[in-house]
Amino acid sequence: MVRDSSVNFSLLHRTCTLVVLLCFLHISVTLVYYVRTLDFRQTFVQNQQDRSKFKAKRLDTDVTKSDLIVSNETLNTKVLDKCPETSPLLVGPLRVEFSSPVTLDLVRRENPAIQMGGRFKPKDCIALQKVAIIIPFRNRDEHLKFWLYYLHPILQRQQLDYGVYIINQDGEDTFNRAKLLNIGYMEALKEYDYECFVFSDVDLIPMDDRNIYKCFSQPRHLSVSMDKFGFRLPYNQYFGGVSSMSKSQFLKINGFPNNYWGWGGEDDDIYNRLSSKGMSISRPSGAIGKCRMIRHERDKQNDPNPQRFDRIAHTRETMHKDGINSLSYKVIKVEKDQLFTKITVDVGKAPK
Repeated sequence: MVRDSSVNFSLLHRTCTLVVLLCFLHISVTLVYYVRTLDFRQTFVQNQQDRSKFKAKRLDTDVTKSDLIVSNETLNTKVLDKCPETSPLLVGPLRVEFSSPVTLDLVRRENPAIQMGGRFKPKDCIALQKVAIIIPFRNRDEHLKFWLYYLHPILQRQQLDYGVYIINQDGEDTFNRAKLLNIGYMEALKEYDYECFVFSDVDLIPMDDRNIYKCFSQPRHLSVSMDKFGFRLPYNQYFGGVSSMSKSQFLKINGFPNNYWGWGGEDDDIYNRLSSKGMSISRPSGAIGKCRMIRHERDKQNDPNPQRFDRIAHTRETMHKDGINSLSYKVIKVEKDQLFTKITVDVGKAPK
């Protein structure tokens, strides 16, 4: 009996020891697992904090870059105001002399803002009008130099968005000024959406930059008082020299006549066209509208047109079929200079 008790006690002792060892092992394993889990959590939290800081820093950097891009775009695409109705750059009366010759290189150096093709637009404001300057031309190179020398600075001070087009008649046949002006209108519109057209003889220079080369509510006669006529208007219907018309005004009269070969008559025909469409001529004052003409002999093949008086008398009958809608010509060559676009054209020959 004593033996049995001793055996039972020994068995119980070993069982308890085993249980204690198992508990200790469990506690040890649990403790190790907890410690490792704690380290992992701390590392995870640290990583998350570092990542959040990185994202915040990156966000700040991205915002800075974005702000910089927006700032640059705003600077580059700054919305300009329209130019004022009266340019603050105008100086008024000008001294115009033809005694000293000028060169195209001189004109280029003094007008660095002019772009290829004789194009210019203000940088600090949006021009109120897009103006094409049309010059009928043949064998007048020296006159052209003076025109460019004086007119480019004037037109820039007037804050116009403009281009200069020299329409050169090819060959030596009879000159046709009005047809060249029609051609200039057509060719200029192929390059830019001009709204206004100034038609100017190459030998006329304004003596006051307040005489704005732009369009008005009525067709504008700009060369009001020329030294050739003693600074007086030769007659009230006179529309020669330099004039301007908007696109709508020009099309309303079907442009200029194409059948005036030689000197004279086309200006009076144009006046008749304007009058027949209920338009009147506007002009600057005599003082502001002063012009000087470069003296010269009349060109060969530009003799007075003997048919001009008969044609003028029938303007109302012929204007609807003789003009832009009947214009025909051939472009021979287009030359781009910094100061102008020169278009040489074949206008055909005068009927015999």
